[in-house]
Amino acid sequence: MLTSRIVFGTVITVLSISLSPFLPPAAAYELGPEQIVQAGGWNLSVPGYSVPSFVNWNDDGLCDLVVGEGGAGYTGKVRVYLNDGTLGLPHFSSSFYAQSLGGDMTVPPVGCLGAYPRLIQRGAADRKGLLVGQADGKVKLFVNTGSNANPAFDGGAFVQVGPPGSKIDINVGGRATPNWLDWNNDATQDLVVGALDGKLRVLLNQGTDIQPDFRTTIIVQANGVDLLVPSLRASPVVTDWDGDGKKDLLLGNTNGQLLFYNNTGTDAAPNFSNYTAMTADGVPIDLPDTLRSRPAICDWTGDGLPDVLIGYGDGLVHLYQSVPEPSALALVLLGLAVGRGRSRN
Repeated sequence: MLTSRIVFGTVITVLSISLSPFLPPAAAYELGPEQIVQAGGWNLSVPGYSVPSFVNWNDDGLCDLVVGEGGAGYTGKVRVYLNDGTLGLPHFSSSFYAQSLGGDMTVPPVGCLGAYPRLIQRGAADRKGLLVGQADGKVKLFVNTGSNANPAFDGGAFVQVGPPGSKIDINVGGRATPNWLDWNNDATQDLVVGALDGKLRVLLNQGTDIQPDFRTTIIVQANGVDLLVPSLRASPVVTDWDGDGKKDLLLGNTNGQLLFYNNTGTDAAPNFSNYTAMTADGVPIDLPDTLRSRPAICDWTGDGLPDVLIGYGDGLVHLYQSVPEPSALALVLLGLAVGRGRSRN
């Protein structure tokens, strides 16, 4: 069955197929072998633990690389690598730090996390802002006081939850890994936050995108109980990975894996099954040691297929590109070639 979905504004058409009842539906593409992203001709490396995303930082039509860094004794900062390549072939030469109040934006690091940044758009007419998860479990929103072409930010304010007049700072207990998206399809952006304890929390927005109002916290469920990521330190991506029109989860963890949780509920009310280990080049993604995989989804080459970036405790940015499905013509030609080969035997 052909279906379409949107990843960062790109419509992606995929073929949904069913496997055995013991596995969730699989996408029609596979991830290729690991690559390490480079800048200036060398492997890109940041101090401490890397947290990447591939987004359009300066409104020039090309996605750029935004990487959180810090932890392990390094200050939490947000490093930006502008793309001086092309739409289909990203290239990075140098970097600079996101600015707050005229200096480098910083957040306090603890252990394995410095800054966990996500560039967000709060309404079509608003300038993009920067949502940053902190090691202490809090989430800070930095408002863009510059422009979309040249972002600069205020001093930030902690995102809060609770009834009107009694709000407190969101605190997931440690290692906050936030995502900004519409969880329940009510046309307002909600907050999904992973944490050190391996759980995912959803804060439904009862206000607007510009003035969010988070009142309660929901724990995401899998098989009727709280979803608990193996080895803890949940780092989520919410995306329709299998092309069935429903939000799924890709989750990083302490052990450096990438796990797929199929949505067994609906798109507006997600629920999840057991996980399946994601593979690259046919081998489960399981980075060496236990240095905290922190994934992001992007379209690295502009081919309409979702690719995966993973940040890790080695400070590198690991890239896994989707392998395109053979075209119908290629399959026909392959069949003819096989047929000719058999006829000669």
